[in-house]
Amino acid sequence: MEKQRFIYLITNPTNTVIYTGITSNLQKRIYEHKEKLVEGFTKRYNVNKLVYFEHFDNIVNAIEREK
Repeated sequence: MEKQRFIYLITNPTNTVIYTGITSNLQKRIYEHKEKLVEGFTKRYNVNKLVYFEHFDNIVNAIEREK
């Protein structure tokens, strides 16, 4: 059995930037974004508000959907 995967969309407080990602632990990943524990784009542009997510049982399907 494969791990669960989530694709997610997050934005900044003014809804002017969007970021897509894939994770196996959505709650932990959003926490990392909110606490700015993730270096790079999301930290630089204050992108940490979850606006959408989908659940997948198959990583290939999740990657395809994210793209």
